[in-house]
Amino acid sequence: MTGPVPYRGRFAPSPTGPLHFGSLVAAVGSYAEARSRTGQWLVRMEDLDRPREVPGAADAILHTLEAFGFSWDGPVLHQSRRTAAYAAALARLSELDLTYPCGCSRRQMAATAAAVGPEGPIYPGTCRRRPAARDIPPASAASSPVPVITPPEAIRLRVETPPLSFHDRVQGWIVQDLMTEVGDFVLRRADGLHAYQLAVVVDDAFQGITDIVRGADLTRSTPRQMLLQRLLGLPTPGYAHLPLALDGLGRKLSKSDAATPVDPRDPLPALLQAWAFLCQPPLRARLATPAEFWARALDRWDLARVPPRAFSRVV
Repeated sequence: MTGPVPYRGRFAPSPTGPLHFGSLVAAVGSYAEARSRTGQWLVRMEDLDRPREVPGAADAILHTLEAFGFSWDGPVLHQSRRTAAYAAALARLSELDLTYPCGCSRRQMAATAAAVGPEGPIYPGTCRRRPAARDIPPASAASSPVPVITPPEAIRLRVETPPLSFHDRVQGWIVQDLMTEVGDFVLRRADGLHAYQLAVVVDDAFQGITDIVRGADLTRSTPRQMLLQRLLGLPTPGYAHLPLALDGLGRKLSKSDAATPVDPRDPLPALLQAWAFLCQPPLRARLATPAEFWARALDRWDLARVPPRAFSRVV
């Protein structure tokens, strides 16, 4: 008889800039939950989208985490070194006839979409109805003297599933109809880069992640990831989505002019602010170092105190 699977959480920043307060909130919540449950906490650098990566940002983020008293288990996983694993997962889905190539541009999607969801136009399945290359009879040399150059195409997943639901440990029950609210979504972009939804599912399984604590902006991504987990035969972690930090104008802090980097030279003020933002009990002690903060905080952390809302203003 086997016992419960040990807790394994993770923090997965994208190196598109320095660590800001909104990302710190996610780091504090995921770290506190993992350590308070005597679990492991891993760091993954989601540097798959190399064109958006800021040189030096990955090292700066890790330096800031260390300055704030975070310690992670094992080496940092870099998505940029995992493309073979993503390609293998995509090949498996293609073997199951669950994918198809798509050459539609964003302009074409906007013009043909019958509905618009929170993330933009919902893909209407135009290329899903296109005959597969193997079904098209080859043209004779006489009828096609000039080779046809096919432009790069994205690869989409055929979404054919009833509504998916999951219980979020902060937000409660979430239900999403992927067919009507999302549509067939991209697994590999036209530029050859694998999409976030596929990469994160493959990496969570590879790292043995049991529980994911992250920002509420990713709540709507979770059903897509759950579907991919099922199709690939991978385990589904538990989920908890924390409120996002907004500035005074209601903008997500990571996209706001107010999103100044947290200061690794003076970490305590931002740590205490993140702790209060997550509605945790006052620590009631004079703290001098991040180590002292964590020594008191981990005994008092309670995920149930985090409010079940998607956003909160901080400035």
